[in-house]
Amino acid sequence: MAPSPVSAWLEVIMKELLYAIVVGLVDDKDAIEITQDEPNEEGVIVFHLRVAEDDMGRVIGKQGRIAKAIRTIMRSGAARNGMDSIAVEIG
Repeated sequence: MAPSPVSAWLEVIMKELLYAIVVGLVDDKDAIEITQDEPNEEGVIVFHLRVAEDDMGRVIGKQGRIAKAIRTIMRSGAARNGMDSIAVEIG
């Protein structure tokens, strides 16, 4: 079944939100790559974030605090826009 135009639009908005967060953290902005999976059987959409190796520490942060904050913001944005659940994988 094809996603509805509204849900496709929300996925684009969430992808742009993730990009806006990460672009302020990294030095090599051209290396930012965000892909997404189709919703799984539970409706979870997984966003895959890749950055330059030198910027990985900036995105993850000490003890994973920045990565956790990014995931929290993304989940909050999804919930606010009526999306099911999303996940962010950094690697």
